[in-house]
Amino acid sequence: MKHNCHIYRHNKSGRVTMPHQGEILQETIKNSGISITRIVDGLGITRPTIYRKFKEETLDYAFVKRVGDIIGHDFSIDFTVVQQVTLPFVTQRADVTPLQTVTSKPVSVSQPEPECSKQLLALQTKYISLLEAYNELLLKVYGPR
Repeated sequence: MKHNCHIYRHNKSGRVTMPHQGEILQETIKNSGISITRIVDGLGITRPTIYRKFKEETLDYAFVKRVGDIIGHDFSIDFTVVQQVTLPFVTQRADVTPLQTVTSKPVSVSQPEPECSKQLLALQTKYISLLEAYNELLLKVYGPR
């Protein structure tokens, strides 16, 4: 698997900046040798859509993963820690060293009110139904993978 060496550039104020995720995606696709047409066909999107993605600073994990699957590339090696923090699939554990001793104070944890719990459960059920309907629509439009 080839690792891309990303080019750092100077912005208008003269500071060195790193390429954002859309630019990394574009460069990696270009270096893969696979045509944009093949990629957009595989993703079920249009060329203008992928070109818009190239301009985005942060990208959705599912989209990046699908592109990676098509071109045979693992994008996790291309994004820096700072960029990965913005991706929903990356979890980062921070090592914290306390500067001084903190005295803990007892805190009472209250149970959520029954009415709030019912409302949350109702919203969760609606959300799941909406996702299922969306998936059915995608299957009708694009067919099974």
